[in-house]
Amino acid sequence: MTNGFMGPPWQMDWTLKAQAARDALPEHVRKTIDAARAELVTANDPYFRGIDADGDLPEGMLVEPARSSVPKGPRILHFDNGHGWLKYTFVRRTDDPQIVVEEIFWQ
Repeated sequence: MTNGFMGPPWQMDWTLKAQAARDALPEHVRKTIDAARAELVTANDPYFRGIDADGDLPEGMLVEPARSSVPKGPRILHFDNGHGWLKYTFVRRTDDPQIVVEEIFWQ
């Protein structure tokens, strides 16, 4: 363990429901989700706070709060030009910070 806050790459876990939904999607969509995952786990701030904070994301991806009234709450990562999204939270612990994907959707 380190003495201080750990940085990227972050750990990422999936709820069982989100993992099952991901596994049921076509392979090309799973590859798109894997690319979105790579962007999340390497981001300096997985909450993408501030104006144009998600400007470094590839085209077709956007991060926004799930609820504007809860700025430190869940986030939604839109991918595949809005055809899909995943809802995640960032658990900011000193010893083991991680991203938890709670839901995933694609159409």
